[in-house]
Amino acid sequence: MKAFWRVGIAALALLSGLATAASREVRPLNEGWLFSKSDAGAAMSPTFDDRSWRPVQLPHDWSQEEPFSANYGSGNGYAAGGVGWYRKQFQLDASQRGRLVSVEFDGIYEHSQVWINGQYVGGRPFGYSSFALNLTPYLRFDAPNVIAVRVDHSRQTDSRFYSGSGIYRLARLVITAPIHIAQWGSFVRTPVVSAANAKAQVDTEVVNATAKAQSLSLLSELLDPQGRVVARLESSLRLTAGEGRSFAQALSVARPQRWSLESPALYTLRQQLRQGDRVLDEAGTPFGIRTARFDPDRGFFLNDQPLKIKGVCLHHDAGSLGAAVPESVLERRLIKLRDMGVNAIRTSHNPPAPELLALTDKLGLLVQAEAFDEFAPTKRKWIAGWNVGEPGRHGYGESFEAWGVRDIEDMVKRDRNHPSIIMWSIGNEVDYANDPFSHPVLGKKYRPENPPASELVRLGKPLVAAVKRMDSSRPVTAAMAHVEMSDAVGFGDILDIAGYNYQELRYAADHAAKPRRVIYGSENRHDYSAWAVVRDTDYISGQFLWTGIDYLGEAGRWPLRAADFGLLDLASFRKPRGAFRESLWSDKPMVYIAAALQSAQLNASQSGQGTPLLDQQRRAKVEEHWNWPAGATVTVSAYSNCDEIQLLLNGQVIGSQPRSAAVEGVFTWTLPYQAGELKAVGLRGGKPVAEFVLKTAGPAARIALSSEVAGDGVAHVEYRIVDAQGVRVPDADLRITFSLQGPLEILGIGNGNLADVDDPRDAVHATYQGRGLAVLRNKAGAGARTLQASAPGLASAQINLGGTP
Repeated sequence: MKAFWRVGIAALALLSGLATAASREVRPLNEGWLFSKSDAGAAMSPTFDDRSWRPVQLPHDWSQEEPFSANYGSGNGYAAGGVGWYRKQFQLDASQRGRLVSVEFDGIYEHSQVWINGQYVGGRPFGYSSFALNLTPYLRFDAPNVIAVRVDHSRQTDSRFYSGSGIYRLARLVITAPIHIAQWGSFVRTPVVSAANAKAQVDTEVVNATAKAQSLSLLSELLDPQGRVVARLESSLRLTAGEGRSFAQALSVARPQRWSLESPALYTLRQQLRQGDRVLDEAGTPFGIRTARFDPDRGFFLNDQPLKIKGVCLHHDAGSLGAAVPESVLERRLIKLRDMGVNAIRTSHNPPAPELLALTDKLGLLVQAEAFDEFAPTKRKWIAGWNVGEPGRHGYGESFEAWGVRDIEDMVKRDRNHPSIIMWSIGNEVDYANDPFSHPVLGKKYRPENPPASELVRLGKPLVAAVKRMDSSRPVTAAMAHVEMSDAVGFGDILDIAGYNYQELRYAADHAAKPRRVIYGSENRHDYSAWAVVRDTDYISGQFLWTGIDYLGEAGRWPLRAADFGLLDLASFRKPRGAFRESLWSDKPMVYIAAALQSAQLNASQSGQGTPLLDQQRRAKVEEHWNWPAGATVTVSAYSNCDEIQLLLNGQVIGSQPRSAAVEGVFTWTLPYQAGELKAVGLRGGKPVAEFVLKTAGPAARIALSSEVAGDGVAHVEYRIVDAQGVRVPDADLRITFSLQGPLEILGIGNGNLADVDDPRDAVHATYQGRGLAVLRNKAGAGARTLQASAPGLASAQINLGGTP
């Protein structure tokens, strides 16, 4: 058993007497912070005057609060960086003397430094790492404690995509006895699973932060999804003074309920650390019972059943909210993707918020958990626009050699109990040709002055070993951008499974040359052909589309602030591309129609973008409305998973097409435009099972509001400009004024427009394509909560969001 933890002599003296409290206390630390966008040199001092600072609530992202500007980097969405400080007071009472108190942060971007009562206790350069710091030696019990956090994002062009700035994830105090279960210290594996029985291996790190050896017992119980105890084991332990060690227990579960996409059953490991009759610590750890494996010839298997991975890549921002994303916003987005047939998420290209993984467990979504976007040295970071001008070179690569192993260990240790995670990725496109590594295999593009590609192996091996130390039950992968260069130096050989980014043409040859290599598409375009090869080839495990949702950063020239690669736009509205993917991936009967002027189709073809009907770029340009110029010829595209599609215009059948008539998944009709109603009906077995309708909108008449209010008090309010009949007016891009009554606040207002540079927290915001999304949050206080929306010349709207008068 390996020792994992040691405590200093001063702390041992402080904790030599055991505290009598029964178990741990977890205290949320998200409200009551004061913030200043400044670099006040003495702000760590408890006596510092912070009365002029403004109150904020975590999660908090200051980059979304300042005006966007062309003077900032396109990679980060033209958002401000800089330096900021946070301060918060908290009180401890005398009964908590002799206990260990730590602060946990789920993520601070970036280069954080933390003080308690003026004493520096640590920090983290990587903005996506969760970490804990011991506050115990410097605590007060007769006066308020002051925690101060300095965040340095002055290297604001340090990312290829939007990062945000500040304490953008949640925080908490954790108070335990000196003898306790370590942070992320419980790990449950189920190496043997059958219908009759599951063998569970429980590894638990226990810490003795006292000056004496201690004899203990550890009780571990497994609770099924209904909360019943189905396995129980109590073991005796002994720890020397200051020792932390991992202890193993083996339990068995009869007739296990297996975690699956259709039935994501979650068990709980409930533990008590005891000394005699006294309970010193308690912990609960959700986990799932399932098997997951990859086969080089037959693909991916979940619970011994073959399954194609239908995945999307996701960045961590949420449009107008930036990086400070409440759990209910994440859940709403994941449900939208799942309902379109998505069954897997790639956390591109960094550890996600813990809440996202709890949701993927709950919703039945697979996860590729990814650590880094670069090793060392850094990649190019575009400033004036994607692939435009002179790039910057700041980034995580400046800290990687010192922190990379620690950061990936902590990622795996934090997240290894999630049944949704099926693989760990050590990096994304770290082998991108000449950014920075190079090799003679690149031919004329070889740059001998660049770092040699052999560095990929030197830097990658310690990461693989670190993952295996924390969790040997899952395979290690990387998303390779240049497989030929990676293979020339052996980088692909240090991985358990090989992710191919945009290299579908290599699949067959590489499978023949390396028959034991597991291959999957770690990043793919939305092209039909890229999916067809996965669908029709047993040895390709699946694919991850770039991307599931449009994201901030990696932007073009100002004022474009975001990238348009998603199935959903920045405001989470489904795009035609999303409906097309639903027709390929979803089993639920569906049909969808969108249209474009025939001249636009021809122009797309003549410009070399591809065939007018099938090219992916053209599919992104079809529009979900039926408002076209009189006399125009319109091409209608339909996407469906039904046996037959019928198209009707104003009640008259235009024609029917069997599924076999779809070319690369697209049904098409070309017809003269006629105002009214265009309807598509999907049939199975000759019976209608789905329909989709487009109606011609008249003049804009009023604003329409609809809302979803989540349990965490966050409301999603969709606003639309509609005609007298309630049809969305697709070209009504007007400015809406929002009035909030009651204890409500704006978290973010957006409309899906990549070039929207309005303040997302301002009460006046435009529509785009006749719609937008306001995300609001309840504040403390009584009273009815209502939102009113108005615009000149339109009838206003009001919606109740809860509360009582």
